Amino acid sequence: MFERIKQNYRVTLLVIICLLAAFALFSPTMAPETDVGGEDATAREGVTNLRYGLDLAGGTRIQAPLIGLTAEDVEFSGDGEATVAREVAAELPDTEETDVIVRQEFEDEPGTVEVVSRNITESQFDDALNAAGYEHGEVSSGVTQATREEAISVLEGKVNEAGLSGSTVQEVTSGTGEFFIMTEVPGEGRQDVIDLIQERGSVRVDIYHQNDDGEYVNETAVLTQEDFQTVGTAQQNDRQGPHVPVTVRESSATDFQQAVVDTGLAQGSQCTYFEDAETTDPCLLLVVDDEVVNAFGMNPGLANDMQSGEWAQDPNFILTTGDFEDAQRVALNLRAGALPAPLDLESGTTSFISPTQGEEFRTNSLIVGILAVFSVAGFVFLRYREPRVAAPMIVTALSEVFILLGFAAALGYPLDLAVIAGFIAVIGTGVDDLIIIADGVMAEGDVKSRKVFDSRFRRAFWVIGAAAATTIVAMSPLAVLSLGDLRGFAIFTILGVLVGVLVTRPAYGDILRYLLTDR
Repeated sequence: MFERIKQNYRVTLLVIICLLAAFALFSPTMAPETDVGGEDATAREGVTNLRYGLDLAGGTRIQAPLIGLTAEDVEFSGDGEATVAREVAAELPDTEETDVIVRQEFEDEPGTVEVVSRNITESQFDDALNAAGYEHGEVSSGVTQATREEAISVLEGKVNEAGLSGSTVQEVTSGTGEFFIMTEVPGEGRQDVIDLIQERGSVRVDIYHQNDDGEYVNETAVLTQEDFQTVGTAQQNDRQGPHVPVTVRESSATDFQQAVVDTGLAQGSQCTYFEDAETTDPCLLLVVDDEVVNAFGMNPGLANDMQSGEWAQDPNFILTTGDFEDAQRVALNLRAGALPAPLDLESGTTSFISPTQGEEFRTNSLIVGILAVFSVAGFVFLRYREPRVAAPMIVTALSEVFILLGFAAALGYPLDLAVIAGFIAVIGTGVDDLIIIADGVMAEGDVKSRKVFDSRFRRAFWVIGAAAATTIVAMSPLAVLSLGDLRGFAIFTILGVLVGVLVTRPAYGDILRYLLTDR
């Protein structure tokens, strides 16, 4: 028995890989995990662990560019990035420092400056840089690659925090060289996805108070997203209402505590900010995307801890909101981060596929796959009229698809129509290669000697190896470039070719040798 396994180790390897693929497809321990409501939960698509993309599950696809202008080769004249951002923002109308992104890879070398405000023109940006005293190169529309990558990371965090299983965020390039961020969310409506991603997700805490002249002023950004060490899930109870428990970083706690004391908030306050009162005690303002979502005072217990300095030793805090949806929104934005630049949805495209239509696509894809298998099987049997040659050929080709499904389940890669097309291409090219092997071995008549079989098999295998290399080279650009659905098609076609050359074609050769030669 062991001798037989040794002689046919490629078949044994194929069986082992198929078993691993079956484990990835059907084992509950391999099911994709999603984070819903702050608790880990296992989500399975039917009896398998496969995830379906937008085409097969229904949902929303949004493709939009990031708003921004970029100035290249900016001479900073020894100023730091924060100083440059402040000086440039001061020269632009209605622009905050957070709307200016400054990047300098190496000190004393030119860098880039981006402005991500919606209403700034290239000429205004150019004038602002000149007024601030910074020499620079060309000003162009669009943002840098680093900003796009950061935006993708933030959007991935948003959809993951929202528990939207199977979602993808990627950069795509148009034929004219424009860059877009494409977000696909299966199973969700258009407006829900727009509401999720269109916000920059900027959360800060301000202090509204009277200054020494008796005027009401806004002490902005006493706490920003970077100042929070941990962010709890949105909660609601009768005593505190909707809220989000947070912990402030130790490095920021002392400064925040001092700001609370200096503004008089630590005296204890009854905030009436939302009542449009002419006078009010100091208030903490919770600001999301420059919109005040709640204002609240400070209870005597917390105020005493602030005055004594004890709070900074254990800087826990509660951000209260007007309703539970706002609390969820605050928690999501704090954990996922803020978009570096807003999305220009007006210049983008939005498409929606209903879940019913997605289910129809799944059914049709299954029918097409079955028809492809039966068509190939019928042709092979007509060609050879010998079950011992044709039957292993069909089984081996189907094993490639089964292994690829296992890969998709293990990687959590969402299946869409492009990936299904890749599977069908794998069936076609796989059977082509197996026919080349069978013809190469049997073309010169029956073969009984293992030595003769191996010689003919090697010649045939060189042919399919060269064809496989050509396919991989041709598909590699599609797999690497950000070309949307074509990427999935190329990736799984390449995987199918590699599985065929390394596993299934050699295994078919072992099976054929066992069936045709003297044993």
